[in-house]
Amino acid sequence: MTPPRTSQIPVVVLAGFLGSGKTTLLNHLLRNRAGNRIGVIVNDFGSIEIDAMTVAGQVGSMVSLGNGCLCCAVDASELDTYLETLTRPAARLDVIVIEASGLAEPQELVRMLLASDNPHIRYGGLVEVVDAAEFPATRERHPEIDRHLAIADLIVLNKTDRVTEAGLGDVRGAVAEAGGKAALISAAYGRIDPELLFDPVLGADADDIARQLTFEDLLPEADRAHGAHLHTAYESVSFTAELPLSPRRFMEFLDSRPTGLYRIKGFADFGAGDPGNRYTLHAVGRFLRFVPQAWARDEPRRTRLVLIGSGIDAEALHKELEGCQDASRDASQGATEELERSMWGVLRYVRQPDGDEA
Repeated sequence: MTPPRTSQIPVVVLAGFLGSGKTTLLNHLLRNRAGNRIGVIVNDFGSIEIDAMTVAGQVGSMVSLGNGCLCCAVDASELDTYLETLTRPAARLDVIVIEASGLAEPQELVRMLLASDNPHIRYGGLVEVVDAAEFPATRERHPEIDRHLAIADLIVLNKTDRVTEAGLGDVRGAVAEAGGKAALISAAYGRIDPELLFDPVLGADADDIARQLTFEDLLPEADRAHGAHLHTAYESVSFTAELPLSPRRFMEFLDSRPTGLYRIKGFADFGAGDPGNRYTLHAVGRFLRFVPQAWARDEPRRTRLVLIGSGIDAEALHKELEGCQDASRDASQGATEELERSMWGVLRYVRQPDGDEA
């Protein structure tokens, strides 16, 4: 019997103009998935090569990639139907990636995801892939690329091996300016670390959790692709707090999170503000959502967060988060009422049963 799903599946939109390297990046994720099961939706009508297999033109086809991953080619109007299929418990997927057509408007796919009534998914971010070697020419042919970059949550500057150091600096500057606060990482052959897209394991004993060996684990170290993941292109910061957080101060931190901070995942303890619940946090780019859940019996009440980004100051982030702690556990009526009022900022980002935000 398949166990019931207890968490939502992140849905990542992978976009970029023709030739930017989206499919190469997707293939890299499929080969280096660290045991995660990936669902792939190809929003295109042409022949899309996924490694050795070809999803050949039939809208509505579903193909098993033989490694626990699934792939389907769909018309955008049928997106909800296939999300429903891929989020069934029997599929046991950990993440869904939508590879947008090279001519698609990514904001339309993002809008569809945010408006979806599917309770089993959550928005996992817009990843825009850019060809560093062809960026000036692409921008001239498709000036709308600036609009795409402006709404991206993560920008992958691909094919950097084909650009001189000076040229790369110019392209990075232009892309970063158009991308606003989006995290920007460089890559060659679409090789990014899957940790950027896959949820980290959280918990007191996360480092000790045993898992089944994957095919990647069984390969000789020399044959693994980890050396090409460009681990230095991003930073991952872990934060744990034994004291509850001040809801007001924590929301101020989230509202002003710095450029390059791409994802935040974890759960927060707001103490007397809501003593019965811990708040699971999903933040990607500008998107933010809290999911309240009752504390498990005997579960330590603490805040645990993982923050991922590019060009972020880990020490400064730690200092800001430490400043969000509230040493007071005053449970008097006046203090409790004030805490409840300060929770309003958090509750704005809790999805209601009818699908609206609080």
